Amino acid sequence: MTDHILLIDDDARLAEMIREYLQEFGYDVTVAGTGKDGLTALRTQSYHALILDLMLPDKDGLEVFRDISAEHALPVIMLTAKGDPLDRILGLELGADDYLPKPFEPRELLARLKSIIRRGPRGQSRDIGNITAFGRLEIDQDAFEARLDGARCDLTNYQFQILCALAAGAGRVMTRDHLMNQLQGHDLDAYDRSIDVHVSRIRAAIEEDPKHPRRLITVRGSGYLFAKVQD
Repeated sequence: MTDHILLIDDDARLAEMIREYLQEFGYDVTVAGTGKDGLTALRTQSYHALILDLMLPDKDGLEVFRDISAEHALPVIMLTAKGDPLDRILGLELGADDYLPKPFEPRELLARLKSIIRRGPRGQSRDIGNITAFGRLEIDQDAFEARLDGARCDLTNYQFQILCALAAGAGRVMTRDHLMNQLQGHDLDAYDRSIDVHVSRIRAAIEEDPKHPRRLITVRGSGYLFAKVQD
């Protein structure tokens, strides 16, 4: 079965390169150069995934994403300008599955695309009993442990509870005050750096590259975002 991909990007040269590359791996790619054309394409054909550039000539990419999200649940990869973390954070907060900063390697786009298609409709995590899975990460509340690729993560009980609280609000920015309300009964000051230290240790356990986290993101001045990024 052929996977149908919609690519919305006004860079015609890049779009053609992506289309040709993905076609080599059996994907059927439709290219739209504007947000309006992309929305029209979605109304006339079904797709398995969307690749959406945030810099479009007619509409802001995040606005296009909101319009698409109102009608469709297909997986989405956002293409963002390198060095522009705000759009990336907003996109993840709105529910995008993954992001890729330009310029990027086509092989990386292919790997990300395969991953989000395997996961199915956007924004859905897998629940098996009391186990919630986000890509390679599993959170097992019965066993009181997190596992990455099946291997137990080295977390304290308190760090595990922080992780559970963040994952429960996946896709939304969570303030330190909100975390404190979720973790009542622990002697922890939301205004000191102790939560930051715990989050740093959680990253070390669950992130492939803790210095450049993809799952647990700090939103400066606000709090933390547990992203629905696919691994």
